[in-house]
Amino acid sequence: MGKKPRIVIIGAGMAGLTAANKLYTSTGSDHLFELVVVEGGDRIGGRINTSEFCGDRIEMGATWIHGIGGSPVHQIAREIHALESDKPWECMDGFSGEPKTIAEGGFELNASIVDPISTLFKNLMDFAQGKLTEDSAGSGGDACYYNFAAKAALKDCTSNGGFGNQSVGAFLRRGLGAYWDSCKDREELNGYGKWSRKLLEEAVFAMHENTQRTYTSAGDLFNLDYEAESEYRMFPGEEITISKGYLSIIEHLASVLPPGVIQLGRKVTRIEWQPEGHKSIQVPNGYDSRPVKIEFCDGSSMLADHVIVTVSLGVLKSGTGQDSGMFNPPLPTFKTEAISRLGYGVVNKLFLQWSPNGNRPANDKEKFPSLQIVFHPPESELRHEKIPGWMRRTASLSPIYNNSSVLLSWFAGKEALELETLSDEEIINGVSATVSGLLPVSKHHKEDKYNSPEFCNGNVESCDDNGVRFGKVLKSKWGSDPLFLGSYSYVAVGSSGADLDTMAEPLPKLGSTDSDHHPLQILFAGEATHRTHYSTTHGAYFSGLREANRLLKHYRCVGV
Repeated sequence: MGKKPRIVIIGAGMAGLTAANKLYTSTGSDHLFELVVVEGGDRIGGRINTSEFCGDRIEMGATWIHGIGGSPVHQIAREIHALESDKPWECMDGFSGEPKTIAEGGFELNASIVDPISTLFKNLMDFAQGKLTEDSAGSGGDACYYNFAAKAALKDCTSNGGFGNQSVGAFLRRGLGAYWDSCKDREELNGYGKWSRKLLEEAVFAMHENTQRTYTSAGDLFNLDYEAESEYRMFPGEEITISKGYLSIIEHLASVLPPGVIQLGRKVTRIEWQPEGHKSIQVPNGYDSRPVKIEFCDGSSMLADHVIVTVSLGVLKSGTGQDSGMFNPPLPTFKTEAISRLGYGVVNKLFLQWSPNGNRPANDKEKFPSLQIVFHPPESELRHEKIPGWMRRTASLSPIYNNSSVLLSWFAGKEALELETLSDEEIINGVSATVSGLLPVSKHHKEDKYNSPEFCNGNVESCDDNGVRFGKVLKSKWGSDPLFLGSYSYVAVGSSGADLDTMAEPLPKLGSTDSDHHPLQILFAGEATHRTHYSTTHGAYFSGLREANRLLKHYRCVGV
């Protein structure tokens, strides 16, 4: 019949638009394929969503280029001149300047308390990620305590049957215990109220664990697989943000596509495909038609020769459960088991506007400090009762760049989900209670008080003209958004990097017994399909290229 193969890409995020860009721009392929990108939402970008808040450019989703050496995202950003802008944007000066570490009760912790635990945590994570080994770790000077702790934790793990089903969380806690064992009989601290040295060290360690939870999206580090952690790869070089917004990368990828290729508001409800033994889908004229039928929420449908599925792992988990029917017939067991075993978490951002009073912006002497927050455990009798539980698992509260009046906190796991349910008033009250429980400085430390405004106690509405006011609130809601149902993937205990490879396998495979007539009906892309760069935008980018190249190679196109 001379019809062009129709390729339908589900999802207009990084993976989907990278695949579409590659398929359309490869030599001659714009005349070879009929290309359609269907997106369930009303915008392109997926988990990339550049926005504005109180005059500043912010990222509701992806924020960082994780290493500029070899990153395709950095290369595109540089080529399109997206790395420079006159408009202020989130993290425009990189990581904030040296933060103040404040313990609950208003005690500013000095470096002699914070630095050893921070170094310990970093060394333990370097061991977990394969950056340090027993052979490469130093053994002299200040390194001895930290590396001894890491080596002791390694020994403890291997003596308990190796690293099979071991978690990063368990390894970290073994390392902390080994550190304490290696430096006993130290002097107790004075001047920190009811905080003991050990309580403070454990709380600083927990602060770093909470940061790691947002890095990985694992709500509980005891669910994060230890062995797979060393397979994860980062590009070398600094981590930077994109001054013109991450969305500029997406818009660049989409700019080559003709009008009408991207169709918004087309939420897919069902994908019918034809493994061995299933009859071909028929069109009204009776001709044997394309093997895949895509049904949409408005009742319409579309036929395709190939479908590249780029929906999130959260949507796949929801769509392949016992009571779901996203795929008909269901995906094979090897695929659904990998989907089930892999981890997928929720990370949310909370943005707040603040001012020293409600009538004017802050001046240079009234900067909100960049805070690292150290809390008592939720079950501790020493905890400040007005600080809500969801705030106790965040690690920081900081301006999004120097001099900004917009503050940012990160949340992961159940606290991130709880944040989505809270009203703006509940959030403001909770943050106000937290700040008032953190920043009042004891008489012992009054001489060390840094230049900061006085913070009001309790509800923001009760602040007088000298107190800090929290005004507007903006939060992400990745967990409850039905198009995402979370943020990004991780390798959970009981899973492995092999499951990420399984995620990437097309159906039917080329060369399989049922692929002769209709091969490569369903292909999979997205960050959760890349073994070494999962959870990242560049992982999504690589996966989109991989699936586009798979189809180009299948059709023996030039330019693969």
